[in-house]
Amino acid sequence: MKKNVKMAMAVMAALALVGCSSQKPAETAAGAGGKGDKEGSYTIGIGQFAEHGSLDNCREGFLAGLAEEGIIEGENLTVLYDNAQTDGGTASQIMANFLANDVDMICGIATPIAQSAYSAAKDTDVPVIYTAVTDPVLAELADGDGMPVGEITGTSDKLPVEKQLEMIRKLLPEAAKIGILYSTSEVNSMSAIEEYKAAAPEYGFEIVESGVSSTADIPLATDNLLKKVDCLNNLTDNTVVSVLPMVLDKAGKENIPVFGSEIEQVKIGCLASMGLDYVSLGKKTGQMAAQVLKGEKKASEMKFEVVTEASFYGNTAVAEKLGVTFPEELASSAAGLFDEVVAD
Repeated sequence: MKKNVKMAMAVMAALALVGCSSQKPAETAAGAGGKGDKEGSYTIGIGQFAEHGSLDNCREGFLAGLAEEGIIEGENLTVLYDNAQTDGGTASQIMANFLANDVDMICGIATPIAQSAYSAAKDTDVPVIYTAVTDPVLAELADGDGMPVGEITGTSDKLPVEKQLEMIRKLLPEAAKIGILYSTSEVNSMSAIEEYKAAAPEYGFEIVESGVSSTADIPLATDNLLKKVDCLNNLTDNTVVSVLPMVLDKAGKENIPVFGSEIEQVKIGCLASMGLDYVSLGKKTGQMAAQVLKGEKKASEMKFEVVTEASFYGNTAVAEKLGVTFPEELASSAAGLFDEVVAD
């Protein structure tokens, strides 16, 4: 009996901890039980791994994609949203909370939380949709043919590595060494690093990498890396992106360019990027999610999809400060040119 009482108290404590997570009450509707809702209405738990622009854009696009398919928040869709703030333990708690609320689907935004979502839901009947997962195969969410390992599918934000290297060479013709910071706990970054290292020699570059285990390691790692390289190239690494303004500040003081991987990074101070449109990525994910919710397809029947279109984004204010000129061929085809640095 004492053992059972202790177990019950432990469960109650765990649930209380989940309730005190970073969930935003304004985005959590009352009576949010998914499978208890009236027919034709749905509840989705959206878990985001970090707080930064590209993942926010994914979430915005995801909801827009659902809306295009007639699944509209506030009408026939209840959304539970929470952010793990780059913490794996919090990500697991978020997933437990979603399942306790009997959601119809979980959406995981970024690789680490997509992995947490699948781990939590794989023995249930709750499908998982992911977005902003660079390498679903390496993340063990899909097999080598792109088919899901279970009731999970989504979209990949695989980086256009060669287009990025080509752009850097055009902007910095004398550069030899590119520094890359990455988190050793994010498989998406490990995959991207290997691809950069393989492609860099073709463009006359050497990749100098620096792995970190947490955001606390990034200031010192940045200082050390800036002493060795001609520029920094940022990935979609969630741990690093969450403190990107600090990296940009340090690089700016050394007059070293930082290249981004998508539009939001350029807005806040990266020099340029051949990047993906994360709103479009999210929309595609929302459209896939709608098919599953409506019963048109099972997640396990749908290969993950890759958005391959990359566009040039440049920050003219940063370029002027660094003494860099955007070639006409890039400037004239730019999807976005920004003449100021937007505070993150």
